Amino acid sequence: MLRALLDGGAVKRRGRGRPRRRPDRLAGDKGYSSGAVRRELRRRGIQAVIPRRKGEPVARHFDRVAYRARNLVERLFNRWKQYRAIATRYDKLAERYHAGLTLAAILFWL
Repeated sequence: MLRALLDGGAVKRRGRGRPRRRPDRLAGDKGYSSGAVRRELRRRGIQAVIPRRKGEPVARHFDRVAYRARNLVERLFNRWKQYRAIATRYDKLAERYHAGLTLAAILFWL
């Protein structure tokens, strides 16, 4: 699924222009620490910010500051999951589900 995610994803630019197809780095938890994932990211020129599992060889470089920043994303998902319709995906149509996410985001902002 990683290959499909990276092929379909886009990273917005700060200024004008079309979105980039390749992020600078990708953060994940230890569940994504495998040789296949790391090879695919390296092939695409993306830095992996994924901690190694206990049994794996020691990493040469691991950006702890960037890894800690993914905590913000995790907390946002946990806040969204407090809304039952979003957590269980009652709305089967993508437009309605997106509308529910938008309403929850507006409530977070207020």
